[in-house]
Amino acid sequence: MDTIKLLGIAGSLRKTSTNKGLLRAAQAALPTGATLDIAELADISFYNQDITEKPEAVKRVLAQIDAADALVLASTEYNYSLAPALKNILDWASREPGNTLLAGKPVAIMGAGGGMGSSRAQYHLRQVCVFLDLQPLNKPEVFANAFAGSFDADGNLVDERLQTLIGEQMQLLADRVLARRN
Repeated sequence: MDTIKLLGIAGSLRKTSTNKGLLRAAQAALPTGATLDIAELADISFYNQDITEKPEAVKRVLAQIDAADALVLASTEYNYSLAPALKNILDWASREPGNTLLAGKPVAIMGAGGGMGSSRAQYHLRQVCVFLDLQPLNKPEVFANAFAGSFDADGNLVDERLQTLIGEQMQLLADRVLARRN
């Protein structure tokens, strides 16, 4: 069986981001035969239709998206919506002719934030996924409260219940990729 290649993209740019911590937890919970790389967005310029030559950083992440069988999107919540960095890279990817980088690609969504753990941002992200023809998993939903002891000081997930939930989500995402291949 070919390796299942997943790409994690966190909307938060902080070094100790709990959303990057969720992606690291996903890496640790992958089923056999799956890999997960984490994209770096800190050097991605804002999408601008006037830019005729894509910056190298954008080309790098678009190549990662192209090589991935599925995406794992970790969205923090800013003002009840998804993080600009995450939306920005999706905007860049959506401009490829025929939406070839995104159309039909399976997606797992997770997020850490205050209170309800990025639930509102995730619902906005699902709306974006509909337009981009991404195929998000409906369940399990992963909402992590970033301020309730679920993460250590470095942004690593320490909550066993959430780790188990992420493991279930990664298995379902791998199953979706395999079903799509058949």
